[in-house]
Amino acid sequence: MLCVALGFSLDAVAQRMPERGLVRQGNRHFAKERYERSADAYTEALKHDSTSFEARYDLAGAMFRTERYAEAEEALKMVVVDSLQSVEDRAEAYFNLGNAQFAQQKLQEALQSFRSSLILNPDDMEAKYNYAYTKKLLEQNQNQNQNQDQNQDQNQDQNQNGGGGQNDQNQDQNQDQNDKNNNDNNNGDQNQDPNQNPNQDPNKGDGNEDKDGDGKPDNEQQPPRSGMNEEQQQQLLNAIQAQEDKTQEKLDEKAKGVVIRGKKNW
Repeated sequence: MLCVALGFSLDAVAQRMPERGLVRQGNRHFAKERYERSADAYTEALKHDSTSFEARYDLAGAMFRTERYAEAEEALKMVVVDSLQSVEDRAEAYFNLGNAQFAQQKLQEALQSFRSSLILNPDDMEAKYNYAYTKKLLEQNQNQNQNQDQNQDQNQDQNQNGGGGQNDQNQDQNQDQNDKNNNDNNNGDQNQDPNQNPNQDPNKGDGNEDKDGDGKPDNEQQPPRSGMNEEQQQQLLNAIQAQEDKTQEKLDEKAKGVVIRGKKNW
């Protein structure tokens, strides 16, 4: 009779609080690594009680296991603000929120979540580890960005200084050549026939002859050379290649991903 009465009592509770049964059902699926089915059960539980801490917290865990990190993050953000829960539960929620953010490479947000977990539970060694590790990665990224900015500034300075100096030198050489040509022309004008074409040398034809056999008139002016010499061009190419190598290394590191230790309760 006692067993029968207890069975009726449990059925009555299940009817009044169906979310409890759905959470237990989700937990059974989760334990057997059927995470999609567990997520469905937790979601159904929230339809009956949208304030259920257990259903939302466990739903976030199922989403994390199926790599739906953004959804897990949003679920946990609603959990950590529930001031009715115990300090230990909120510390756990902040810890797992940091893991979800870390998985999305949101390092600054993850660092803040691990810090909030430590404020609630200062003795949590796993939270301390994750906080220190995330902080180290942030510092490395900042140093990389600073080095990249410095390299870009140096390349710009080399380009401007090296190219400008070479251009000035070329301009001076061209000006000297022009002055020499003008002096030669002025000296030749004194003995020139008034009826003769002023641009024609009486002893060399019309000035458009190809004496050197290069297919171009001898008096055709050659275009000015590039502002950078070969050594400066090679330095610039090396700097660009080094920058691309650093960027590729950073992308490769992100692609590999980092498994962060912990994931308590998940």
